[in-house]
Formats: sequence, structure tokens, C-alpha cells
Amino acid sequence: MSAEDLEKYETDMELQLYREYRDIVRQFTYVVETERRFYLANAVEVHVRGAEAETYFEVEMSDAWVWDMYRPARFVKHVRVLTFKDVNVEELDKPDMTLP
Repeated sequence: MSAEDLEKYETDMELQLYREYRDIVRQFTYVVETERRFYLANAVEVHVRGAEAETYFEVEMSDAWVWDMYRPARFVKHVRVLTFKDVNVEELDKPDMTLP
């Protein structure tokens, strides 16, 4: 496989992942960003662990979707992530009415 073929494959995979994200994002309540991944989830708990100099975060998510093009199954029932950098959790807007 040439470098050009590999680049085309990765571009196609990213486009497929974006389309999947666009189709499912309204099914979720939260967007969660960690240092390595991006998640959609319906339940999120963030726990600060450790001592002052060695603080880390434990993030637990339920009913989640993982933004990772190399993962064969992106929907997961329960995820537990440990990270040493900040975690960003945002609640998605849920419009009361959707237009056809």
C-alpha cells in the first residue's frame, strides 16, 4: 500500500466517522473531551483523584459513543477513563422542536 493509498483510506475513514457523528449526536446529552479522545454520552461523572502534585481525573460515562476511527465498535455501555489533564464536559442543547 502506497503512502497516497494510506492517506486516502484515512481520509475516507474520517469522513465516515464524521457522518456517523452527525447522524447520532442528537441522541446524546453530553460532549466529553479528554487529552486523547472525544466522547458523546448520556451520563457523565468526573472524580478528582490523588494528591496535590499527582492529581488525576477519573471520568465515568454511560451510554457513550467514542470518536475513534480505528475502533470497530464505537458504541459502549460504560466507559471509565483516567486522565492527567483537564476534562471538558459540555451539555448539548436539546431543541424543544425539530423542523423536518
